[in-house]
Amino acid sequence: MPSLHLRELLRYPVKSMLGESLSEAALGDKGIPGDRIWATRDEKRGGIRGGKKLPQLMMFSAATRVGSAPMITAPDGDSCAANSDDVHEWLSEKLGHPVTLWPLLPADNLEHYRRGAPDDEDFEQELMAVFGRLPGEPIPDLTLFAEVLEFESPPGTYFDAFPLLLMTYQSMASLAKLHPDAQFDPRRFRPNLLIDAVDDSSVFPEQAWVGKQLKIGEAVVEIVGSCPRCSMTTQATADLPRDTAIMRHLVKEAEGNLGVYARVVKAGTVKPGQTLELI
Repeated sequence: MPSLHLRELLRYPVKSMLGESLSEAALGDKGIPGDRIWATRDEKRGGIRGGKKLPQLMMFSAATRVGSAPMITAPDGDSCAANSDDVHEWLSEKLGHPVTLWPLLPADNLEHYRRGAPDDEDFEQELMAVFGRLPGEPIPDLTLFAEVLEFESPPGTYFDAFPLLLMTYQSMASLAKLHPDAQFDPRRFRPNLLIDAVDDSSVFPEQAWVGKQLKIGEAVVEIVGSCPRCSMTTQATADLPRDTAIMRHLVKEAEGNLGVYARVVKAGTVKPGQTLELI
């Protein structure tokens, strides 16, 4: 049995923006409190949009402020609070695209969460673009996400599908060893829990956890499936350049997957350094 340790705990206050490292978090049914609680709405094409459609968002960062809305920092260093009266104009100008910024709305506000119009009326071509696939490369199996295809996220959340994304450091190291010319960095992949699978000889250790549960302190999470990666992973973020080879390597080595989705089945506080136990 490999030794598993929580290496880093990460939160992303605004969907698709760079986030923050945490010293602890109380996991609940919506994952990490304060994670993806704001999101951008495309006022030209409609719908809540993330980095798949507005990759410029990935160059922004957001940091939580106690008792207040997150502070957003643009690539040029300029900042604006998420709840500022002029945040819509400010963000639209920085992005070069008309948008508004929204906090979470009630789950019964279905129109708010409904997916915006596609860029391509051909559904297969739209999926190829969203997932950064080239002709001849397979589109991911989306069976796990069938219930949310109508919406940009499960209503009442801004998650792609599930509240937690887990990834091992070893998976990135495996890819980096196979393809040292590419920069496999967690900032491209945005895990909530970055885990060390010490002494695990697997290339992608977390893929063997699907269908199992992990105990982290008092918290228990259920691993529900692999995370199919999209074009976001190839976009520029922070000091990482745009690199479409990232997706070529992911498709070749990992069927386009990296990391696993999870839901919380027992609440509890988690901290970096804690041991994880498969149960």
